[in-house]
Amino acid sequence: MSAQTETHAPSPPAPGKRTDEPVPRIVPVRRTGQWAAAVVVLLLLAGVLVSVVRNDAFQWDVVGAYLTTESVLRGLGLTLWLTGLVMVLGFALGTLLAVFRLSGNRVLQAVSWGYIWLFRSTPILVQLLFWFNIGALYPTILGVDTVNLLGPVAVAVIGLTLHEAAYAAEVVRGGILSVERGQLEAAQSLGLRPWRRLRRIVLPQAMRSIVPPAGNMLIGTLKGTSIVSIIAVQDLLYSVQLVYHRTYEVIPLLLVATLWYVAVTSLLSIGQYYVERHYARGTAVAR
Repeated sequence: MSAQTETHAPSPPAPGKRTDEPVPRIVPVRRTGQWAAAVVVLLLLAGVLVSVVRNDAFQWDVVGAYLTTESVLRGLGLTLWLTGLVMVLGFALGTLLAVFRLSGNRVLQAVSWGYIWLFRSTPILVQLLFWFNIGALYPTILGVDTVNLLGPVAVAVIGLTLHEAAYAAEVVRGGILSVERGQLEAAQSLGLRPWRRLRRIVLPQAMRSIVPPAGNMLIGTLKGTSIVSIIAVQDLLYSVQLVYHRTYEVIPLLLVATLWYVAVTSLLSIGQYYVERHYARGTAVAR
């Protein structure tokens, strides 16, 4: 009777004991090209910065002297006021237009579409000049003299608001369409009225899609208000223009306006970041 041989699986190596197989070595990827490009870009930026600082033609002493003068700060205040008012009124009207566009009423849809088409097709400068000369078309409306009724600031508010509302309507409409259909159906099943559904259910969720383009519109409106200087509204740009028309120091005064625009735009960008993060809470994009 032959003895049966037992086979045993090889036992694993003891902890800390070396095996015959070589351990793979991790070699970091060389990024020589990226580092070289970064060094070149930094050197170019440093050269530009040194050139700007040392170039006497910029007249940085004049820039510092006019940066916080009363006329410049007054123009800056009007620019900020105009930007805030136009954004509030523009988004209020734009939200109404977006609701009309999404409604089941064909007349409201047509009116909203026609408004958006008209004001997005016309340059803002043309619109401002049109409203500035509205008295030439309608000298009186309901017995009211329109020739001297609208001043430059009122024309700027009307023109910019109507222009911004057309773009705000599309931003709001896109945000509303981003809300899942199931949310609307759930709100309808609860018996909520349409405006209550819009205010309590739809818009809070749509804000996640509305805030980024709305922030860009806010910054664009801030810079776009400089166009009202064409109708003699004393905003930031017009204020510095009044100064350099008298002193002929064009470059330093334009730098004054540029620095203020950059400063305010940077603050708005920081605010936009935190607002976006607030509405993105609970999502994968929140950080």
